[in-house]
Amino acid sequence: MPTVLRIGAFRFYFYSHEPNEPPHIHIDRGEATIKVWLDPIEVAKSRGFRAHEIGGIVAMVAANRIMLLEAWHEYFG
Repeated sequence: MPTVLRIGAFRFYFYSHEPNEPPHIHIDRGEATIKVWLDPIEVAKSRGFRAHEIGGIVAMVAANRIMLLEAWHEYFG
């Protein structure tokens, strides 16, 4: 599970066994987790985050989208 970014208590990472899915990022904070598609940016699933937190997480993904996509393509080829 390569970590590609940390923002405060949030860890952004990929699972190495998901190369056949569209580009996406997993974000954890404590026990809460969310999976966000990168193109287009959309929440795939979420557990433990409140609705108002999800908007902030999606904004962080959007602000770092290019870097996250580059990291995805570099890692998975």
